[in-house]
Amino acid sequence: MLLAALCFATTGTAQALADVDASPLSVGAARILIGGGILGAIALVARPRMPPTASSAVAAARRAPAWVIVAVGAAGVLAYQPTFFAGTRLIGVAVGTVIALGSAPIVTGILDALIRRRMPNVRWGVATGIALVGVVLVSGVVGGAGAAGVGPLGILASLAAGASYALYALASKLLMDHGWSFQAAMGTVFGVAAIVSLPILLASSPAWLLTPAGLALALWLGVVTTAIAYLLFGWGLRRLAPTTVATLTLAEPLGATLLGVWVLHEQLTAASAIGLVVLAAGLVVLSLPGARKEKTDVSAPA
Repeated sequence: MLLAALCFATTGTAQALADVDASPLSVGAARILIGGGILGAIALVARPRMPPTASSAVAAARRAPAWVIVAVGAAGVLAYQPTFFAGTRLIGVAVGTVIALGSAPIVTGILDALIRRRMPNVRWGVATGIALVGVVLVSGVVGGAGAAGVGPLGILASLAAGASYALYALASKLLMDHGWSFQAAMGTVFGVAAIVSLPILLASSPAWLLTPAGLALALWLGVVTTAIAYLLFGWGLRRLAPTTVATLTLAEPLGATLLGVWVLHEQLTAASAIGLVVLAAGLVVLSLPGARKEKTDVSAPA
């Protein structure tokens, strides 16, 4: 999961280095089309079934048809990028990112408790709280400047991004509860999203893809930050609870900040430096060996 988060973290740096004249909607559609297409192709040749999870969550998962779960997951994939960028445009990158990334583990925890009947444990709550403090510090919101001009529409858009993430993470986990392999689950959800992304891309001025920088950016985002990242994501999601996964992916802002400093030569404030340490501490708490019991409870084969 941490390796997946590091792949996600390269998104902003890649876009900054490519410096292409393209809308976020167009870039996002190209990313999902390429990455989702690769994942969909893998799903076609992957072993489709695995031993179902030995828990009461299986019964809850089987009450919903698989095609409904796939549709919900694909909708979450498609909704995440436009809502995320809408939020950051309306209320600023710092606040929008904090709300989107910070709400994702919370929404995931609520949905997991309601749908899969899995209540988050104390370790998750403590680790998530620590990590969220780190995300706030890293974002630069502390100090007041980042909170200027915050409006309800921007907050709603960022919350929608966090909910979109929770939808496709939980949908993928439900498919695995059905007995799908992680390759089949991630590939089907993202493959359906890729099909829907094609008309979106064609309608969003895709001329930037014909430039060397644009093509390189699309391939990086599609192959590394989507195909490879979500194979890692699915492998981890098969073995961990969705709540744990959502918190571990908070390593993304940590990696993105370090890349900004090392590659883009951005300045790191004292608050951001402290935030990196706090965020890392939260991830360490969640990853301690004592969490192994959760792994067994969630994914032991029948």
